[in-house]
Amino acid sequence: MIEKILPPWVAAAEAFRDPPDIALFPEEESVVAGAVDKRRREFTTARHCARQALAHLGLPPAPILPDEHGAPQWPGGVVGAITHCAGYRAAAVSLKAITLGIDAEPHEQLPRGVLQTIALDEERAALERLGGRVHWDRLLFSTKESVYKAWFPLARRPLGFEEVHILLDPSGAFIARLLVPGPQVARRRLTGFTGRWIVADGLVATAITLPV
Repeated sequence: MIEKILPPWVAAAEAFRDPPDIALFPEEESVVAGAVDKRRREFTTARHCARQALAHLGLPPAPILPDEHGAPQWPGGVVGAITHCAGYRAAAVSLKAITLGIDAEPHEQLPRGVLQTIALDEERAALERLGGRVHWDRLLFSTKESVYKAWFPLARRPLGFEEVHILLDPSGAFIARLLVPGPQVARRRLTGFTGRWIVADGLVATAITLPV
């Protein structure tokens, strides 16, 4: 699913269930030592997907450890992102990207009160004008998650939901406009991202890729 919204120079792998007997590196085992079963399964299968994606690039297996902010640390020269939700885990990696972000969510309405927390007034008004069978509120949430994952490795600081404006295109694309100063990227100030989205298999997924 996720590969449909990623360019060919990004390698991806996904899983709709947790395969048994996945081996973690000792360093990774220490991260989830004592974790509840749900957290351990998410972490383990996501790392399994990450190593599958790295293999598509011709790279050997490697431990994918979270940094002090929880972001995955990739082998040198690799840019990547991980996502997981109920019934789905995925990883995407590239040697030809400045940054990338992916996110997957259940394709269902957000819990009561969440939209007011994550959406700007203009975004909520835009959602009301969209029709069809897409849960646009959940899609908006997912796009902001992908934006955060693409933003953080470049800026190394958090980005609030209110600090980015999302314009959703029913054709399967979106534009993310930063409302705060972005970092310098390739000698230019980053002002936003473009991305793609898909609804399939009871899920909504979003992806951002910024090529070198």
